[in-house]
Amino acid sequence: MNLKYIPKASLATFILIALSGCMTVKAPQTTTEKLFYGGSILTMEGMQPKYAEALLVRDGKIVFVGSKQQAERLANAQVQYINLNNKTLLPSFIDAHSHVNMVGFHQMVANLYPMPDGSVSDINSLVNVMNTWKTQNPTVIKTMGGWILGNGYDDAQLSEQRHPTATDLDRVSKDQPVMILHQSGHLASVNHKALELLNFNQNTPNPEGGVIRREANSNVPNGVLEESALFTAIGSIFKDVPPQVMFQIAQKGIDAYVKNGFTTVQEGRADQGTTEMWHALAKQNQLPIDVVSYPDITTSQEYMLKQGSSRQYDHHFRIGGVKISLDGSPQGKTAWLTQPYLVPPEGEGKDKSYKGYAAIKDDQQVNQYINLAFKQGWQVLAHANGDAAIDQFIGAVKDATAKQGKADRRSVLIHSQTIRDDQLDQLKALDIIPSFFSLHTFYWGDWHRQQTLGEVRAARISPTATALKKQLIFTEHHDAPVVPPNSLMMLDATVNRVTRSNDVLGADERISPYLALKSMTDWAAYQYFEDQHKGTLTQGKLADLVILDQNPLTIPSREIKNIQVLATYKEGNLIYQKLGN
Repeated sequence: MNLKYIPKASLATFILIALSGCMTVKAPQTTTEKLFYGGSILTMEGMQPKYAEALLVRDGKIVFVGSKQQAERLANAQVQYINLNNKTLLPSFIDAHSHVNMVGFHQMVANLYPMPDGSVSDINSLVNVMNTWKTQNPTVIKTMGGWILGNGYDDAQLSEQRHPTATDLDRVSKDQPVMILHQSGHLASVNHKALELLNFNQNTPNPEGGVIRREANSNVPNGVLEESALFTAIGSIFKDVPPQVMFQIAQKGIDAYVKNGFTTVQEGRADQGTTEMWHALAKQNQLPIDVVSYPDITTSQEYMLKQGSSRQYDHHFRIGGVKISLDGSPQGKTAWLTQPYLVPPEGEGKDKSYKGYAAIKDDQQVNQYINLAFKQGWQVLAHANGDAAIDQFIGAVKDATAKQGKADRRSVLIHSQTIRDDQLDQLKALDIIPSFFSLHTFYWGDWHRQQTLGEVRAARISPTATALKKQLIFTEHHDAPVVPPNSLMMLDATVNRVTRSNDVLGADERISPYLALKSMTDWAAYQYFEDQHKGTLTQGKLADLVILDQNPLTIPSREIKNIQVLATYKEGNLIYQKLGN
């Protein structure tokens, strides 16, 4: 999902609030050296844990990793000593895939997440949260063109086990449009006023790659929108949002990542406007961390042909390549599978053959997009949850490789939720990096067992251990705002694979905390073509650092999710510090 933006506004709303945990702008680089010591300094070099006694930083880069005595010999007289006090220092986290602008958007609208990230448990509580938010946020509603907005509901966690309908949302308002976004980001529910404004009625056909769900035995829309039907609605809402509001949204998004130890973040399915917004912020030196945008190749092709991609940052911003989306989400039952869903979704009747659907039905069209990207030298990120969508992408990469020749492209298969063993083999042969979404094991593991995939397939989602056995490197992501950008929850899920009901989902796919950390640091840097500059604590690399209150490698694995980020450094500059530390 993408927010529209016209790049024209004052940036006066951006202020530096040092050490507050709020967004900070990049401080002017100084020559002050920093010497870190007195804790576990985990370098992330190699396949086994390595520690150093001290780390010396100068002019934004790591100049020495080793003994404290040697570090002191190399340091100047003005060096700043930073005693870790038995805490843990490691490379900062690299966001392998998410939607940073939408994370900011979530901070501004009603929070409809279930526990542990919100309080919504049924449709009544959802309506109550929306009504409370409506009362408290008239200015935001006015800014959004009169729309009453919420984000993060999950039918899997609602006691009714269904999506709210237009009739349900009429309890929030009958006179103003209401839209609530599903936690997956691939569905939404709207009220009758919104249906009217969107001109969705019984005569409106389903758009290609999407569904307008209908009332039983009728063509009348019931308020639930899937995939492209949702994206059309989103575009109509945000087209007139003032630029200054878009800047505020971006600010809030960056802040959420910095608090979680991320210093490289992704705009994972951008449009031209959103990309230009980030570029405008960069030019004004308003980005404290690195932002990489991947415009949607299906809607931004002409823009990309003009702008191209780059491996070099311009004031902490670059266009990394392109994104293509090939299906929906398994939790929303729109992912494209080769085998039917265990329980078909609402609106599909009792059709036990339902397998989801493609975002782009024509394989040749997909082939053309990938060929264009390969020819232009654009890195490709492909959203594919279902194994049928994965087959489509593999076929497109084979076709493009045959026509454009082999090269170091580092194509990325985003989510790879239901990937099969034979597909992992093909990824290795084609040099495609799988980026897994292991947080699904916690958030939707039980739902996958009971509703979408069944026991066997559910146990195989995000098969990290199998990927390692096949000698594939991979990355891990949180896909925020699908779930919050909580780095330690992401690490915990990759290591433990514990569901909401405290079951272990796919015990054989668990991996060690160290290798899980590799997927968030070193291997993530490789995915971005930035492994020469980021991902490990190595002499010459950027001093992008995070301090944790505990060492993930030494505490009981079930406690990893409770670890706190104490501080985040970007190129040696402190950009976040937890209050009280």
